[in-house]
Amino acid sequence: MSITKEIVTERLKTVNGPDFTGNIVDLGMVSEIFIADSKVFFSITVPAARAQEMEPLRAAAERVVKAIPGVAGAVVALTAEKKGGGMEASVPSRPAPRPAPTAPVAAAPRAAPHAPASQSQGKRGVPGIEAIIAVASGKGGVGKSTTAVNLALGLAANGLRVGVLDADIYGPSMPRLLNIHGRPQTVDGKILKPMENYGLKVMSMGFLVDEETPMIWRGPMVMSALTQMLREVEWGRLDVLVVDMPPGTGDAQLTMAQQVPLAGAVIVSTPQDLALIDARKGLNMFRKVDVPLLGIVENMSYFIAPDTGKRYDIFGHGGARREAERLGVTFLGEVPLEMGIRESSDAGTPVVVSKPDGAEAKIYRDIASKVWERVNEERGAAEAAVPSIVFE
Repeated sequence: MSITKEIVTERLKTVNGPDFTGNIVDLGMVSEIFIADSKVFFSITVPAARAQEMEPLRAAAERVVKAIPGVAGAVVALTAEKKGGGMEASVPSRPAPRPAPTAPVAAAPRAAPHAPASQSQGKRGVPGIEAIIAVASGKGGVGKSTTAVNLALGLAANGLRVGVLDADIYGPSMPRLLNIHGRPQTVDGKILKPMENYGLKVMSMGFLVDEETPMIWRGPMVMSALTQMLREVEWGRLDVLVVDMPPGTGDAQLTMAQQVPLAGAVIVSTPQDLALIDARKGLNMFRKVDVPLLGIVENMSYFIAPDTGKRYDIFGHGGARREAERLGVTFLGEVPLEMGIRESSDAGTPVVVSKPDGAEAKIYRDIASKVWERVNEERGAAEAAVPSIVFE
């Protein structure tokens, strides 16, 4: 059965609007519907003041779409529109409830001083995953995804159980970098099984849509898809999940930083000042949301001419190291501008697995060791900060 927007729209007309007034389609609450590879994506616009109570409506819309024959999955997000956006006229609000009798409210317990961010903010972890590391950059084009995949392979080479989440919804790279093809299977039609290669468990939007399909989504749909790829995947037992973040400091980065107990963030930059300016933005974003900074990697740090052995600092040199020292952040290492790294990445055989005994693979393994050491340092500091209660 061919899935069309018309079929999806007709099914959505069976979903009642808020307070059982009309249906969500006729009320103008459903966004443009996007269909790719038997999966349906759309958002539902609701008044901002009532956004939290609309989750059952979102779930009902998702259920009726998933029940359509031939639909392999659905991503449905809520979009909260602020007052003045036009939704107030189309969606009636409930009558104001009578004020309840005032009752004494117990004071909430205060968070322990210097408690870890994940504890004090109540971030929900992912079962089976011991640590989640974000690999980020302030801008694109600095080799972040190549660094992320080789870091993950370096961690695995050092004896850890590792997964990779490709959080770049608009430009997923992991299917090509890890030479993984096909679609993920599901468990009971609900939970996705991660794809695997080179000992890594991997999830990416690139497995769910064709490589040339553009993802023309607003922020809420990106956040919903990212949340599903993180939490609705059968990851199993992992020591660490490496998250390849999209470039910049937008919705995806904030979703991960604010909703997931990140063990820390690794910032990737090239040596020149222009890249470092954007790297600072990434560093400051993670600091503001209390995510530990594990360190900075200087990618494309230098170039060694293969014919003469002469070294060239094409983008300058040492900028990331100086920035790390200035900000009091660990400098994790320098990765050279090397043809083999680019060629092996394009071929889907990253250098850590294609040339495990080579100089570049050793650099990535050393960076992976420093990152894991920093994760354990942050864990120790967090545990030491939690006060113990002693009864005498």
